[in-house]
Amino acid sequence: MENFIVSARKYRPASFDMVIGQDSITNTLKSAIKNNHLAQAYLFCGPRGVGKTTCARIFAKTINCSNLGDNSEACDKCESCLSFNTLRSFNIHELDAASNNKVEDIRSLNDQVRIPPQIGKYSIYIIDEVHMLSSSAFNAFLKTLEEPPSHAIFILATTEKHKIIPTILSRCQIFDFNRIRIEDIVGRLMYVANNEGIRAAEEALHIIGQKADGALRDALSIFDQIVSLSGKTITYKDVIENLNVLDFEYYFKSIDGALMGDVSSVLLTFNEVLEKGFDGHNFISGLNSHMRDLLVSKDESTMRLLEATTSVKQRYLQQTGKCPVDFLFKALEIGTNCDLAYKSSKNPRLHVELSLIRLCRLMGEPAEESGGKKTDPKQVKNQKEDITLPSKSEIFRQEVQPAEKNVIKQEIPSGQHDPAIEKPSKTFSIKEIISEDNKPIEKPVEIPDLPVKEAHLTPKDEFNPVAFEAAWQEFTDQLKGEGTRIVSMFKSIKPEVENDKTIKIHLSNAAQKDTFVQNYKQRLITFLENKFILSEIDIETIIDLSEANDILYSDEQKSNYLFNKYPILKEMKKTFNLDLT
Repeated sequence: MENFIVSARKYRPASFDMVIGQDSITNTLKSAIKNNHLAQAYLFCGPRGVGKTTCARIFAKTINCSNLGDNSEACDKCESCLSFNTLRSFNIHELDAASNNKVEDIRSLNDQVRIPPQIGKYSIYIIDEVHMLSSSAFNAFLKTLEEPPSHAIFILATTEKHKIIPTILSRCQIFDFNRIRIEDIVGRLMYVANNEGIRAAEEALHIIGQKADGALRDALSIFDQIVSLSGKTITYKDVIENLNVLDFEYYFKSIDGALMGDVSSVLLTFNEVLEKGFDGHNFISGLNSHMRDLLVSKDESTMRLLEATTSVKQRYLQQTGKCPVDFLFKALEIGTNCDLAYKSSKNPRLHVELSLIRLCRLMGEPAEESGGKKTDPKQVKNQKEDITLPSKSEIFRQEVQPAEKNVIKQEIPSGQHDPAIEKPSKTFSIKEIISEDNKPIEKPVEIPDLPVKEAHLTPKDEFNPVAFEAAWQEFTDQLKGEGTRIVSMFKSIKPEVENDKTIKIHLSNAAQKDTFVQNYKQRLITFLENKFILSEIDIETIIDLSEANDILYSDEQKSNYLFNKYPILKEMKKTFNLDLT
């Protein structure tokens, strides 16, 4: 019986052409070898299982190959390539920085770098997980990394580039490896399955690619795990059962039930999911992803964002044709809120069920009008009835028709439209108009403002300085609810009337002037116009600088001035025995 070799090792790429998902990096490395434009240090960084160490080994083997092909690939026939393939090369050194992260290990490496290669031109040092080196080890490595011997090339690999000190980064050419696409992973798994004589469904391999999260090594490990369970035939059912993945059929059923407003079927589907051992958070997260896939399936230009097999894409296209765009937007909002608040909920199941109920009610909700208010069928009916009602002007004509003899029709100059409302000759009240109609009025009728002479309910007084003084006190009393500072400011203001047309407001400083002009000047003018008979009124603001002009030179003069103005300061000086300086 042959020893079993895991697929991740058995099908590990041995040349640049076999590396998948990193075309830009492999092309750059091949071009550097072809043009003999090799750097002294390289840094390969990226997620796990994307080919960092594999590319480092291929790069190291290709550099020392003595018979490079036209495509800058190693020949696998020269002595350097054969020694590398049989793991007996003395020119390629691999170091695990996770277990050799001390200063002594780096010093030993520095001493080893001085030894020239036995075969080929270069000695290549591959340091894996380089971010595990201690800060002192990094510092000990700096000088050698910056000025290595001409025959030494360093290839550093790490999954956490942010942990490497900047002085190391600045001495390396940095290559960022990408996550491998699901399509590339599925293609590689199909290649492995064909070589191993295994029949695998495309949907099953696609689930493995999704579970691998962009890491080909993880995908090959999962593939071996499924093969151990299923043998030579891999089905979609075997994969989802072995990997504990929720079948996407549940998501299709849930959305179909929500579109029909069938709350019962959606809740029963969710209950079936729970009975299979999945938690609600897993379900709602997968449902959000499903709705996202439905949304990107709406447009042909975004279909490439949908990572699924051809048959599954057809299912998405069929279901997204039934889903309005507004439904998907609102459904995603509901699902996202449920996902965010799931962990903080004390009853997670009820929390998910309420979100599913809201999802089912989306198709039954009426469309929203502008302003965010929902239309009510009763309101729509009333609006239709209101359209048939007569206009206000027509109602007004009907009401004033009994007094038609006293109505004088307004003469309109040529070129203008006739007025919609006839102008009565005298003033009348709304009560008189309503009393003339014996029929009960269900709704009060709004009478438009008539262009007649207004009757003054409150007679206005003549403006004079004495009346203004009383009015000023009344205006100040109205401001008591606006704060103590405003009331104090108006009490300190000294208004002065000049020529019965100009009011001078004396203020203490510029801040008071800004406050008065911006907030209270217009209010005062309106107040005076409503109270007095005024042809015109002007309000001037004057800053009284009389106090500021009294310059006090000595500390004693300043203190006496303050004590006279604020007696409490004098008491504080005596109580706390304070000095002037």
